[in-house]
Amino acid sequence: MEKRTISCNIHIAKSLETLDSSDAQLVKAAREALSLSYSPYSNFKVGAAALLEDGTIVKGANQENAAYPMCICAERSVLSITSNSYMGKKVVVMAIVVHNPNQRITVPASPCGACRQVLSETEDRQKTPIRLLLTSDSDETWMIGSAKDLLPLSFNGDLLS
Repeated sequence: MEKRTISCNIHIAKSLETLDSSDAQLVKAAREALSLSYSPYSNFKVGAAALLEDGTIVKGANQENAAYPMCICAERSVLSITSNSYMGKKVVVMAIVVHNPNQRITVPASPCGACRQVLSETEDRQKTPIRLLLTSDSDETWMIGSAKDLLPLSFNGDLLS
């Protein structure tokens, strides 16, 4: 039997002041997007902001529904807005911020499995990686070089042809 190891490199910035200015600006935009969150059931707010190749910043937030499987995550919200309103523009970086008004979240949250899949396919479609900046209430930011790093064994369209 063969054993293989898959790993993910994460760079950690302890505060927004240690990020370069464009990354800090994008995290702040994602934090602003928290106000767009509709999360009356979980109180788990997620804001996302994507920097497009032309410098445009697109914001989105999670939208809950009493039937949880019908919720829309912030990451997929931003990717949908980008795909529909900025067709053909590549997403270069996405900042994702989480907040719960009922408890302080001190560790960044990673995108859910569905978002990982959509981010991975977006990278395939645009033929470039999307760098991720994951942040919580503490301002500690996890920097990941590619969304594919979070889903190394992703399912893709190559299997469907």
